[in-house]
Amino acid sequence: MTSNTDQSFRVAIIGAGPGGLCMAIHLKQAGIEDFVILEKSSGVGGTWNHNRYPGCACDIPAPLYSYSFELNPEWSGLYPPQPEILAYFEHCAKKYELLEHCRFDDSVLRATWDDSAERWTTDLESGRSIDSQFVISALGMFNELNYPEIPGLDDFQGACFHSARWDWNCDLTHKKVAVVGSAASAVQFVPEIAKTAASVDLFQRTANWVLPKEDAPFPSEQLEYFKNNPDAPRGARDEIHNVTDAGGAGAFEAIREEMEAACLTNLDLVESPETRKRLLPDHPWGCKRPLLSNHYYPAFNRPNLELVTDPIGKISENSVIMVDGTERRADVLVLATGFQTTLFLSAIKVSGRKGLRLEEAWRDGAQAYKGVMTSGFPNLFMLYGPNTNGDSIITTIEYEVEFAVRQIRRLIEQGSASIDVRAESMTAYNETLQEAIRAIAPWQSDCGDYYRSASGRVVTQWPHRMSELKQQLEAADEESYLVSE
Repeated sequence: MTSNTDQSFRVAIIGAGPGGLCMAIHLKQAGIEDFVILEKSSGVGGTWNHNRYPGCACDIPAPLYSYSFELNPEWSGLYPPQPEILAYFEHCAKKYELLEHCRFDDSVLRATWDDSAERWTTDLESGRSIDSQFVISALGMFNELNYPEIPGLDDFQGACFHSARWDWNCDLTHKKVAVVGSAASAVQFVPEIAKTAASVDLFQRTANWVLPKEDAPFPSEQLEYFKNNPDAPRGARDEIHNVTDAGGAGAFEAIREEMEAACLTNLDLVESPETRKRLLPDHPWGCKRPLLSNHYYPAFNRPNLELVTDPIGKISENSVIMVDGTERRADVLVLATGFQTTLFLSAIKVSGRKGLRLEEAWRDGAQAYKGVMTSGFPNLFMLYGPNTNGDSIITTIEYEVEFAVRQIRRLIEQGSASIDVRAESMTAYNETLQEAIRAIAPWQSDCGDYYRSASGRVVTQWPHRMSELKQQLEAADEESYLVSE
């Protein structure tokens, strides 16, 4: 342990969400118990612990949204709600005895690489510091909240909160609610709050394609079958994986017409022709994150839900004021404005070799080698890092965790101090990757997607089949790395 740190570990894991837990489990299975999990919230689960808004549910089929080594036969339906998903990750943390490794309620402020010691120092909000040989970033994409830049937002005197930090102490019954944003979270919670609110004004900047969702609960017979037949959940998971992996992102254009037709049929549930017109996207399906809901469109048939597409000018103490001066009173303001998805690990201050700051290394947009390592930052592995967003985050995470554990074990067995990826290898990899991304037609449309950095570069998406990511991560390419003895 160095003199300026409070405790020393082999591995420091940032985040106790699906990625951090998966990494910890694999470390234990590899015989590495000397690790700590640093979590800013009071519990495990990551985004499923933070996101507790009404109607919050998974949009990936549940059999695929669970670890391949810890299948869950008790999902209530194909797309389970947030409490079930959180309970699943809490179960995993308890079963694999991870809670004793967790440090809760202590945010990571910065991580600094020491060139001479070849180790990381991770500084925490509490004032404590952690020394470690390796750092695992399990922050992912959905970590840093995105707040809209609307003049007067701080002047609002009613309750105001982000949908990812839902204020359950705020009773929306008989309240005038203004919702800013109409994407993934709004599609789920707006139909729920419209049931009790006096009125809901939904401020939409860009319309989204919304597919119907197979969200009926599993019948009791099927639940009993899963429970009594251990191979059944794996069979269901494999079947879904094979279907989703068959085309990869390259299939977006091939199935676009079919998906748009399904969305249009779903949209027909809206009775008002004028509202249907304003809910119709002007970009191709696949340009933005695909959304699913059976309840969103019908909610617009309620007299207390109004779609507002005029631009917002400013916020006052008790209303939303449009550019044309129209004033819409509100008791509660809900910001459904998502996350800063392109930051990844740069959401915290990270310094690598010779003091290189990660935000500077990524000034043209986040990039990594195979989504896991970035040159100039030794012994740092990212889970759900740049350009790895595909079918299921859990699938992606498992592939990346297996890669990281192999590298860590290799260094331990060799007695080596550090591993870094060569800059030229990372550059070549990303040039090829971006070429493949440019071939995905829907991603080239201007639709205000969350995929792009400020430079315009797509930094979140994986353009191939997920099985191809697995193959790349498993490839023996020793020449791409620098290993320090």
